[in-house]
Amino acid sequence: MIQITLHTQGDEIIGFECTGHAGYAEAGSDIVCAAVSILTTTCANALESVAGLKPRVKARAGKMTVAVPPGSGHDAQIIFQTLRQGLRDLQDEYSQYLLLNEN
Repeated sequence: MIQITLHTQGDEIIGFECTGHAGYAEAGSDIVCAAVSILTTTCANALESVAGLKPRVKARAGKMTVAVPPGSGHDAQIIFQTLRQGLRDLQDEYSQYLLLNEN
């Protein structure tokens, strides 16, 4: 199962941590893992290319963390909220393979 925690401070999302593997299908054919990878990688890239930030990104097999300082701006929040929506949609469809938390 993939577990994703969105880190918040007040009403702001300031980052996320993503760990695990979905186990929906074999490696290379797992559409849940692929969807989560696309959403999280696009979020990290957009924070830099669209919002103009330098997010702290750590990625290795089975784990990714992304963080920005509080008060990083409207564009960062739109990007994070888009990530949240995509992950919620995936969780609705594939709840046994993906768990989304916020703290």
